[in-house]
Amino acid sequence: MRARIRTARKAMVLAAVASLGAGLLAGCADDGGSNNGSSGDTEGKTVIKLGLFGTFGFKEAGLFDEYEKLNPKIKIAENVTQRNENYYPALVNHLTTNAGLMDIQAIEVGNIAEVVATQADKLEDVTKAPGVKPDNWLDWKWQQATTKDGRTIGLGTDVGPVAICYRKDLFEKAGLPTDREELARRWAGDWKKLVEVGQEYQKNAPEGTAFMDTPGGLMQAILGSEKVRFYDESGEVIYKDNPVVKESFELTAKAAQDGLVGSLPQFQPDWNSSVANSKFAAIACPPWMLGTLKEHSKPDAKGKWDVAVAPKSGNWGGAFLTVPKSGKNVTEALKLAAWLTAPEQQAKLFKVQGNFPSAPATYTTPEITGAKNEMTGDAPIGKIFAEAAKTTPVQVIGPKDQVILSGLNDNGLVLVTRGTSPAKAWETATKTIDNNLEK
Repeated sequence: MRARIRTARKAMVLAAVASLGAGLLAGCADDGGSNNGSSGDTEGKTVIKLGLFGTFGFKEAGLFDEYEKLNPKIKIAENVTQRNENYYPALVNHLTTNAGLMDIQAIEVGNIAEVVATQADKLEDVTKAPGVKPDNWLDWKWQQATTKDGRTIGLGTDVGPVAICYRKDLFEKAGLPTDREELARRWAGDWKKLVEVGQEYQKNAPEGTAFMDTPGGLMQAILGSEKVRFYDESGEVIYKDNPVVKESFELTAKAAQDGLVGSLPQFQPDWNSSVANSKFAAIACPPWMLGTLKEHSKPDAKGKWDVAVAPKSGNWGGAFLTVPKSGKNVTEALKLAAWLTAPEQQAKLFKVQGNFPSAPATYTTPEITGAKNEMTGDAPIGKIFAEAAKTTPVQVIGPKDQVILSGLNDNGLVLVTRGTSPAKAWETATKTIDNNLEK
Protein backbone atom coordinates (compact mmCIF):
# COMPACT_ATOMS: atom_id res chain seq x y z
CA MET A 1 0.00 0.00 0.00
CA ARG A 2 2.78 2.38 0.91
CA ALA A 3 4.58 2.09 -2.41
CA ARG A 4 1.40 2.76 -4.36
CA ILE A 5 0.55 5.69 -2.13
CA ARG A 6 3.86 7.40 -2.70
CA THR A 7 3.64 6.78 -6.45
CA ALA A 8 0.18 8.27 -6.65
CA ARG A 9 1.50 11.50 -5.22
CA LYS A 10 3.85 12.12 -8.14
CA ALA A 11 2.47 15.53 -9.10
CA MET A 12 1.87 16.75 -5.59
CA VAL A 13 4.94 18.92 -5.05
CA LEU A 14 3.94 21.25 -7.86
CA ALA A 15 0.84 22.09 -5.86
CA ALA A 16 2.80 22.32 -2.63
CA VAL A 17 5.03 25.09 -3.93
CA ALA A 18 2.02 27.39 -4.02
CA SER A 19 0.66 26.35 -0.62
CA LEU A 20 2.84 25.60 2.38
CA GLY A 21 2.50 22.20 4.01
CA ALA A 22 1.00 20.67 0.93
CA GLY A 23 3.26 18.03 -0.59
CA LEU A 24 5.66 15.29 0.30
CA LEU A 25 7.65 13.39 -2.31
CA ALA A 26 6.31 13.65 -5.85
CA GLY A 27 7.79 12.24 -9.01
CA CYS A 28 9.14 14.00 -12.04
CA ALA A 29 11.46 11.55 -13.79
CA ASP A 30 11.21 8.57 -16.09
CA ASP A 31 10.71 5.20 -14.42
CA GLY A 32 14.15 4.03 -15.45
CA GLY A 33 15.79 6.95 -13.74
CA SER A 34 17.36 10.12 -15.05
CA ASN A 35 20.46 12.07 -14.24
CA ASN A 36 19.57 15.50 -12.92
CA GLY A 37 22.82 16.91 -11.69
CA SER A 38 23.23 20.65 -11.31
CA SER A 39 24.86 22.37 -14.22
CA GLY A 40 28.52 23.24 -14.47
CA ASP A 41 32.00 21.83 -15.04
CA THR A 42 32.98 18.79 -12.94
CA GLU A 43 36.69 18.85 -13.81
CA GLY A 44 38.80 18.60 -10.69
CA LYS A 45 35.73 18.25 -8.48
CA THR A 46 34.42 15.35 -6.40
CA VAL A 47 31.04 14.29 -7.78
CA ILE A 48 28.58 13.07 -5.14
CA LYS A 49 25.83 10.94 -6.69
CA LEU A 50 22.42 10.59 -5.06
CA GLY A 51 19.96 7.80 -5.88
CA LEU A 52 16.46 9.16 -5.27
CA PHE A 53 12.83 8.38 -6.09
CA GLY A 54 10.10 10.90 -6.69
CA THR A 55 11.01 14.49 -5.88
CA PHE A 56 12.70 15.04 -2.55
CA GLY A 57 12.89 18.73 -3.39
CA PHE A 58 16.60 19.27 -2.73
CA LYS A 59 17.32 20.55 -6.21
CA GLU A 60 14.01 22.40 -6.53
CA ALA A 61 14.66 24.27 -3.27
CA GLY A 62 18.15 25.29 -4.42
CA LEU A 63 19.95 23.22 -1.79
CA PHE A 64 22.34 21.57 -4.24
CA ASP A 65 23.44 24.93 -5.59
CA GLU A 66 23.82 26.29 -2.06
CA TYR A 67 25.97 23.36 -0.97
CA GLU A 68 28.18 23.61 -4.04
CA LYS A 69 28.80 27.30 -3.32
CA LEU A 70 29.76 26.44 0.23
CA ASN A 71 31.97 23.57 -1.03
CA PRO A 72 33.49 24.62 -4.39
CA LYS A 73 35.27 21.30 -4.86
CA ILE A 74 32.01 19.33 -4.69
CA LYS A 75 29.59 18.62 -7.52
CA ILE A 76 26.22 16.99 -6.87
CA ALA A 77 24.37 14.73 -9.31
CA GLU A 78 21.01 13.07 -8.62
CA ASN A 79 19.68 9.98 -10.37
CA VAL A 80 15.90 9.98 -10.00
CA THR A 81 13.50 7.08 -10.46
CA GLN A 82 9.90 8.18 -10.59
CA ARG A 83 8.29 5.34 -8.68
CA ASN A 84 9.53 3.76 -5.47
CA GLU A 85 8.20 0.36 -6.56
CA ASN A 86 10.72 0.52 -9.40
CA TYR A 87 13.46 2.13 -7.35
CA TYR A 88 13.41 -0.10 -4.26
CA PRO A 89 13.76 -3.58 -5.86
CA ALA A 90 16.77 -2.33 -7.83
CA LEU A 91 18.25 -0.87 -4.65
CA VAL A 92 17.83 -4.20 -2.84
CA ASN A 93 19.65 -5.96 -5.68
CA HIS A 94 22.50 -3.45 -5.48
CA LEU A 95 22.72 -3.79 -1.71
CA THR A 96 22.64 -7.58 -1.90
CA THR A 97 25.50 -7.67 -4.40
CA ASN A 98 27.15 -4.63 -2.81
CA ALA A 99 27.68 -3.17 -6.27
CA GLY A 100 26.29 -0.37 -8.38
CA LEU A 101 25.34 1.81 -5.42
CA MET A 102 25.32 5.61 -5.45
CA ASP A 103 27.17 7.66 -2.83
CA ILE A 104 23.82 8.40 -1.17
CA GLN A 105 20.70 6.23 -1.48
CA ALA A 106 17.23 7.27 -0.35
CA ILE A 107 14.93 4.79 1.39
CA GLU A 108 11.17 5.17 1.87
CA VAL A 109 9.81 4.76 5.40
CA GLY A 110 7.83 1.70 4.34
CA ASN A 111 11.09 -0.05 3.43
CA ILE A 112 13.42 1.15 6.17
CA ALA A 113 12.69 -1.73 8.59
CA GLU A 114 13.57 -4.34 5.97
CA VAL A 115 16.81 -2.52 5.13
CA VAL A 116 17.71 -2.18 8.81
CA ALA A 117 17.04 -5.89 9.36
CA THR A 118 18.76 -7.29 6.27
CA GLN A 119 21.15 -4.77 4.72
CA ALA A 120 22.50 -2.60 7.55
CA ASP A 121 25.99 -4.06 7.21
CA LYS A 122 26.25 -2.50 3.73
CA LEU A 123 25.54 1.01 5.04
CA GLU A 124 27.56 3.50 7.06
CA ASP A 125 26.66 4.47 10.59
CA VAL A 126 25.46 8.03 10.00
CA THR A 127 26.56 9.15 13.46
CA LYS A 128 30.00 9.43 11.85
CA ALA A 129 28.75 12.43 9.89
CA PRO A 130 29.68 15.88 11.22
CA GLY A 131 27.03 17.63 13.28
CA VAL A 132 24.74 14.61 13.51
CA LYS A 133 23.04 14.36 16.89
CA PRO A 134 20.10 12.03 17.55
CA ASP A 135 18.12 14.81 19.21
CA ASN A 136 18.14 16.75 15.93
CA TRP A 137 15.41 14.31 14.84
CA LEU A 138 12.14 13.15 16.31
CA ASP A 139 12.85 10.21 18.63
CA TRP A 140 10.64 7.84 16.68
CA LYS A 141 12.13 8.91 13.35
CA TRP A 142 15.66 8.26 14.59
CA GLN A 143 14.69 4.87 15.99
CA GLN A 144 13.19 3.73 12.68
CA ALA A 145 16.66 3.68 11.10
CA THR A 146 18.52 2.25 14.12
CA THR A 147 19.62 -1.38 14.35
CA LYS A 148 19.25 -3.59 17.42
CA ASP A 149 22.96 -3.14 18.19
CA GLY A 150 22.60 0.65 18.15
CA ARG A 151 23.88 1.62 14.69
CA THR A 152 21.84 4.23 12.82
CA ILE A 153 22.00 3.82 9.05
CA GLY A 154 19.67 6.57 7.81
CA LEU A 155 19.09 10.29 8.33
CA GLY A 156 15.43 11.27 8.27
CA THR A 157 14.25 13.75 5.65
CA ASP A 158 10.53 14.35 6.23
CA VAL A 159 7.53 12.91 8.07
CA GLY A 160 3.77 12.67 7.55
CA PRO A 161 1.99 13.49 10.83
CA VAL A 162 -1.74 12.80 10.52
CA ALA A 163 -4.63 15.18 11.17
CA ILE A 164 -8.26 15.09 10.00
CA CYS A 165 -9.12 17.38 7.08
CA TYR A 166 -12.82 18.07 6.66
CA ARG A 167 -15.19 20.10 4.52
CA LYS A 168 -16.79 22.79 6.65
CA ASP A 169 -19.66 23.30 4.21
CA LEU A 170 -20.61 19.60 4.15
CA PHE A 171 -20.33 19.28 7.92
CA GLU A 172 -22.62 22.28 8.33
CA LYS A 173 -25.20 20.85 5.91
CA ALA A 174 -25.17 17.60 7.89
CA GLY A 175 -25.79 19.47 11.15
CA LEU A 176 -22.31 18.91 12.59
CA PRO A 177 -20.15 21.55 14.27
CA THR A 178 -17.48 23.10 12.06
CA ASP A 179 -15.11 24.46 14.69
CA ARG A 180 -11.85 22.51 14.56
CA GLU A 181 -11.27 22.57 18.31
CA GLU A 182 -14.77 21.39 19.13
CA LEU A 183 -14.47 18.52 16.66
CA ALA A 184 -11.07 17.54 18.04
CA ARG A 185 -12.57 17.37 21.54
CA ARG A 186 -15.44 15.19 20.33
CA TRP A 187 -13.20 12.46 18.94
CA ALA A 188 -10.14 12.95 21.18
CA GLY A 189 -8.30 9.78 22.16
CA ASP A 190 -10.44 7.23 20.34
CA TRP A 191 -10.92 6.48 16.65
CA LYS A 192 -14.32 4.98 17.48
CA LYS A 193 -15.47 8.48 18.42
CA LEU A 194 -14.48 9.70 14.96
CA VAL A 195 -16.61 6.95 13.43
CA GLU A 196 -19.47 7.97 15.73
CA VAL A 197 -19.23 11.50 14.31
CA GLY A 198 -19.40 9.84 10.90
CA GLN A 199 -22.62 8.10 11.90
CA GLU A 200 -24.09 11.47 12.85
CA TYR A 201 -22.96 12.87 9.52
CA GLN A 202 -24.62 10.10 7.53
CA LYS A 203 -28.02 10.73 9.16
CA ASN A 204 -28.26 14.08 7.38
CA ALA A 205 -25.50 13.77 4.78
CA PRO A 206 -25.79 15.85 1.63
CA GLU A 207 -27.00 13.56 -1.13
CA GLY A 208 -24.36 11.37 -2.71
CA THR A 209 -21.69 12.03 -0.07
CA ALA A 210 -19.93 9.81 2.48
CA PHE A 211 -18.29 10.84 5.73
CA MET A 212 -14.78 9.70 4.74
CA ASP A 213 -13.16 8.85 1.44
CA THR A 214 -12.04 5.23 1.80
CA PRO A 215 -11.59 2.45 4.38
CA GLY A 216 -7.93 2.03 3.43
CA GLY A 217 -7.10 5.61 4.37
CA LEU A 218 -8.94 5.31 7.68
CA MET A 219 -7.21 2.07 8.62
CA GLN A 220 -3.83 3.52 7.60
CA ALA A 221 -4.36 6.41 10.00
CA ILE A 222 -5.56 4.21 12.87
CA LEU A 223 -2.68 1.74 12.60
CA GLY A 224 -0.21 4.58 12.08
CA SER A 225 -1.05 5.81 15.57
CA GLU A 226 -0.31 2.52 17.35
CA LYS A 227 3.06 1.66 18.88
CA VAL A 228 2.76 -2.11 18.33
CA ARG A 229 0.80 -3.46 15.40
CA PHE A 230 2.22 -6.13 13.03
CA TYR A 231 5.41 -7.16 14.87
CA ASP A 232 6.29 -7.29 18.55
CA GLU A 233 9.49 -5.82 19.94
CA SER A 234 11.31 -9.15 19.56
CA GLY A 235 10.60 -9.16 15.81
CA GLU A 236 7.86 -11.80 15.81
CA VAL A 237 4.88 -11.40 13.47
CA ILE A 238 1.83 -10.85 15.69
CA TYR A 239 -0.69 -9.05 13.49
CA LYS A 240 -3.38 -11.79 13.71
CA ASP A 241 -3.13 -12.00 17.49
CA ASN A 242 -2.76 -8.29 18.18
CA PRO A 243 -6.19 -6.99 19.25
CA VAL A 244 -5.28 -3.50 18.02
CA VAL A 245 -5.00 -4.75 14.44
CA LYS A 246 -8.16 -6.86 14.53
CA GLU A 247 -10.16 -4.08 16.20
CA SER A 248 -8.98 -1.43 13.72
CA PHE A 249 -9.86 -3.73 10.83
CA GLU A 250 -13.31 -4.42 12.26
CA LEU A 251 -13.97 -0.75 13.01
CA THR A 252 -13.00 0.26 9.49
CA ALA A 253 -14.85 -2.65 7.87
CA LYS A 254 -18.02 -1.79 9.80
CA ALA A 255 -17.73 1.83 8.68
CA ALA A 256 -17.46 0.59 5.09
CA GLN A 257 -20.37 -1.79 5.54
CA ASP A 258 -22.52 1.04 6.92
CA GLY A 259 -21.65 3.36 4.04
CA LEU A 260 -19.71 5.85 6.16
CA VAL A 261 -16.72 5.66 3.82
CA GLY A 262 -16.46 5.57 0.06
CA SER A 263 -15.41 2.47 -1.85
CA LEU A 264 -12.97 3.91 -4.38
CA PRO A 265 -9.24 3.13 -3.98
CA GLN A 266 -7.28 6.21 -3.05
CA PHE A 267 -5.37 8.18 -5.70
CA GLN A 268 -6.94 6.35 -8.65
CA PRO A 269 -8.77 8.37 -11.38
CA ASP A 270 -12.25 7.67 -9.96
CA TRP A 271 -11.11 8.69 -6.50
CA ASN A 272 -9.61 11.87 -7.96
CA SER A 273 -13.02 12.63 -9.45
CA SER A 274 -14.65 12.10 -6.06
CA VAL A 275 -12.39 14.83 -4.68
CA ALA A 276 -13.37 17.18 -7.51
CA ASN A 277 -17.07 16.46 -7.03
CA SER A 278 -17.05 16.78 -3.22
CA LYS A 279 -18.17 13.19 -2.62
CA PHE A 280 -16.75 12.91 0.89
CA ALA A 281 -16.55 15.23 3.88
CA ALA A 282 -13.41 14.13 5.73
CA ILE A 283 -10.10 12.41 5.12
CA ALA A 284 -7.12 11.16 7.14
CA CYS A 285 -4.69 13.91 6.30
CA PRO A 286 -0.90 14.10 6.50
CA PRO A 287 0.57 17.43 5.26
CA TRP A 288 1.14 16.06 1.76
CA MET A 289 -2.58 15.25 1.44
CA LEU A 290 -3.32 18.96 1.19
CA GLY A 291 -1.42 18.97 -2.07
CA THR A 292 -3.53 16.09 -3.36
CA LEU A 293 -6.74 17.87 -2.43
CA LYS A 294 -5.59 21.03 -4.18
CA GLU A 295 -4.50 19.14 -7.28
CA HIS A 296 -7.87 17.43 -7.79
CA SER A 297 -10.32 19.98 -6.38
CA LYS A 298 -12.26 22.57 -8.31
CA PRO A 299 -11.24 26.19 -7.67
CA ASP A 300 -14.28 26.91 -5.52
CA ALA A 301 -13.11 24.34 -2.93
CA LYS A 302 -10.32 26.63 -1.73
CA GLY A 303 -10.93 27.66 1.86
CA LYS A 304 -13.80 25.19 2.35
CA TRP A 305 -11.53 22.65 4.02
CA ASP A 306 -10.31 22.83 7.61
CA VAL A 307 -7.92 20.75 9.73
CA ALA A 308 -8.55 19.25 13.17
CA VAL A 309 -6.32 17.24 15.47
CA ALA A 310 -6.73 13.50 14.89
CA PRO A 311 -8.06 11.19 17.63
CA LYS A 312 -4.53 9.89 18.18
CA SER A 313 -1.19 11.06 16.78
CA GLY A 314 0.32 8.96 14.03
CA ASN A 315 2.49 9.09 10.94
CA TRP A 316 1.92 8.42 7.24
CA GLY A 317 4.95 9.07 5.05
CA GLY A 318 8.60 10.07 5.08
CA ALA A 319 12.03 8.91 3.95
CA PHE A 320 15.73 8.60 4.83
CA LEU A 321 19.14 9.20 3.27
CA THR A 322 21.70 6.40 3.64
CA VAL A 323 25.39 6.17 2.70
CA PRO A 324 26.59 2.82 1.27
CA LYS A 325 29.99 1.67 2.49
CA SER A 326 30.94 0.74 -1.09
CA GLY A 327 30.50 4.31 -2.34
CA LYS A 328 33.42 6.09 -3.93
CA ASN A 329 33.11 9.17 -1.73
CA VAL A 330 31.89 7.97 1.65
CA THR A 331 33.31 10.82 3.75
CA GLU A 332 31.94 13.56 1.51
CA ALA A 333 28.64 11.71 1.13
CA LEU A 334 28.18 11.61 4.90
CA LYS A 335 28.82 15.35 5.07
CA LEU A 336 26.29 16.07 2.32
CA ALA A 337 23.61 13.77 3.77
CA ALA A 338 24.01 15.42 7.18
CA TRP A 339 23.76 18.92 5.69
CA LEU A 340 20.70 18.12 3.56
CA THR A 341 18.82 16.76 6.57
CA ALA A 342 19.94 19.38 9.10
CA PRO A 343 17.11 21.43 10.67
CA GLU A 344 18.02 24.55 8.69
CA GLN A 345 17.66 22.76 5.36
CA GLN A 346 14.48 20.96 6.43
CA ALA A 347 12.89 24.34 7.23
CA LYS A 348 13.86 25.62 3.78
CA LEU A 349 12.36 22.54 2.13
CA PHE A 350 9.09 23.02 3.95
CA LYS A 351 8.90 26.66 2.94
CA VAL A 352 9.51 25.91 -0.74
CA GLN A 353 8.25 22.35 -1.20
CA GLY A 354 5.90 21.60 1.68
CA ASN A 355 7.89 18.59 2.96
CA PHE A 356 7.10 18.46 6.68
CA PRO A 357 10.33 18.37 8.71
CA SER A 358 11.47 15.47 10.86
CA ALA A 359 13.63 17.92 12.84
CA PRO A 360 11.71 19.22 15.90
CA ALA A 361 13.96 22.28 16.12
CA THR A 362 12.09 23.63 13.09
CA TYR A 363 8.70 23.48 14.81
CA THR A 364 9.18 26.83 16.53
CA THR A 365 10.40 28.61 13.40
CA PRO A 366 8.19 31.10 11.53
CA GLU A 367 8.08 28.72 8.56
CA ILE A 368 6.13 26.25 10.71
CA THR A 369 4.29 28.37 13.27
CA GLY A 370 2.94 30.75 10.63
CA ALA A 371 2.17 28.17 7.96
CA LYS A 372 -1.19 28.38 6.22
CA ASN A 373 -2.68 26.57 3.23
CA GLU A 374 -5.06 27.99 0.65
CA MET A 375 -7.28 24.91 0.85
CA THR A 376 -7.73 25.26 4.62
CA GLY A 377 -7.84 29.04 5.04
CA ASP A 378 -6.68 30.27 8.43
CA ALA A 379 -6.15 26.79 9.94
CA PRO A 380 -2.79 26.75 11.79
CA ILE A 381 -1.56 23.71 9.89
CA GLY A 382 2.06 24.05 10.99
CA LYS A 383 1.16 23.97 14.68
CA ILE A 384 -1.32 21.10 14.26
CA PHE A 385 1.05 18.90 12.27
CA ALA A 386 4.02 19.74 14.50
CA GLU A 387 2.15 18.66 17.62
CA ALA A 388 1.10 15.42 15.92
CA ALA A 389 4.70 14.77 14.88
CA LYS A 390 6.01 15.35 18.40
CA THR A 391 3.44 13.05 20.02
CA THR A 392 3.53 10.17 17.54
CA PRO A 393 4.63 6.95 19.29
CA VAL A 394 7.95 5.24 18.62
CA GLN A 395 6.38 2.54 16.49
CA VAL A 396 7.63 -1.03 16.26
CA ILE A 397 8.11 -1.58 12.53
CA GLY A 398 8.92 -4.82 10.79
CA PRO A 399 10.46 -5.86 7.47
CA LYS A 400 7.13 -6.94 5.94
CA ASP A 401 4.86 -4.21 7.30
CA GLN A 402 3.84 -3.22 3.80
CA VAL A 403 2.93 -6.79 2.83
CA ILE A 404 0.63 -6.99 5.83
CA LEU A 405 -0.90 -3.54 5.41
CA SER A 406 -1.52 -4.10 1.71
CA GLY A 407 -3.11 -7.46 2.40
CA LEU A 408 -5.47 -6.07 5.02
CA ASN A 409 -6.66 -3.46 2.55
CA ASP A 410 -6.48 -5.11 -0.89
CA ASN A 411 -7.60 -8.58 0.20
CA GLY A 412 -9.81 -7.50 3.09
CA LEU A 413 -11.37 -4.05 3.19
CA VAL A 414 -11.80 -3.90 -0.56
CA LEU A 415 -13.89 -7.07 -0.34
CA VAL A 416 -16.11 -5.48 2.30
CA THR A 417 -16.87 -2.58 -0.04
CA ARG A 418 -18.08 -5.22 -2.53
CA GLY A 419 -20.45 -6.91 -0.11
CA THR A 420 -18.27 -9.48 1.67
CA SER A 421 -18.82 -9.74 5.43
CA PRO A 422 -16.05 -8.30 7.65
CA ALA A 423 -15.43 -11.75 9.17
CA LYS A 424 -14.98 -13.41 5.78
CA ALA A 425 -12.85 -10.50 4.54
CA TRP A 426 -10.54 -10.85 7.56
CA GLU A 427 -10.19 -14.58 6.90
CA THR A 428 -9.35 -14.00 3.24
CA ALA A 429 -6.91 -11.20 4.03
CA THR A 430 -4.98 -13.15 6.68
CA LYS A 431 -4.68 -16.24 4.48
CA THR A 432 -3.30 -14.13 1.64
CA ILE A 433 -0.90 -12.28 3.94
CA ASP A 434 0.42 -15.49 5.51
CA ASN A 435 1.05 -16.98 2.06
CA ASN A 436 2.94 -13.84 1.02
CA LEU A 437 4.99 -13.79 4.22
CA GLU A 438 6.17 -17.33 3.49
CA LYS A 439 7.53 -16.39 0.08
